[in-house]
Amino acid sequence: MFHKEGQKIIFITLVFVVASSLLIDNLGMPWVSKLVQFALLVVLVLILQFFRNPKRHTHINDQQVIAPVDGKVVVIEEVEETEYFKEKRLQVSIFMSPINVHVTRYPISGSVIFSKYHPGKYLVAWHPKASTDNERTTIVVENKTYGKVLYRQIAGALARRIVNYAKEGQTVTQGTDAGFIKFGSRVDLFLPLDSKLKVKLNQKVKGGECIISEV
Repeated sequence: MFHKEGQKIIFITLVFVVASSLLIDNLGMPWVSKLVQFALLVVLVLILQFFRNPKRHTHINDQQVIAPVDGKVVVIEEVEETEYFKEKRLQVSIFMSPINVHVTRYPISGSVIFSKYHPGKYLVAWHPKASTDNERTTIVVENKTYGKVLYRQIAGALARRIVNYAKEGQTVTQGTDAGFIKFGSRVDLFLPLDSKLKVKLNQKVKGGECIISEV
């Protein structure tokens, strides 16, 4: 199963690979043809892998925040969140490599009370200033049990487009599709300071299933 954001790219890549393979076959150099065709096949497989959208089994729980994406926990620290809360929050950042699933999922159920897109730079996703300088979206979801949770989609050095489905006033369900980040990126979570963390630094997490914190 592939994400809808990748359908056009997958189709274009498939057409290019098939057309190029047929064209190369007519060059009269069998070993060169086979080598190039293999390289084209690798490109197609990588594109298919990037846009895969595996089904996840989310156990909806308003007392828990789940991982919004697949990847590795690279930051856990108390910081000053300056865009929305303007106070100290607990930041948990998840880095996604190009081989991770890049679907973004809602970390909690509730109402979307803030959603904003920011154009910006394309620093490597693990750069300290990526959270404030890179292309990004900031979304805040609130429910009565957990309160307000901010998550931020951040473009990386390879990413050139962030897709965000969250709209202010919308009611959303934990674990469902919230967007997509194309080609390498990171997501920051900003949680209440009294949140009980269930993850550690360098831990690999699975979006829609792994519990990040609870109250």
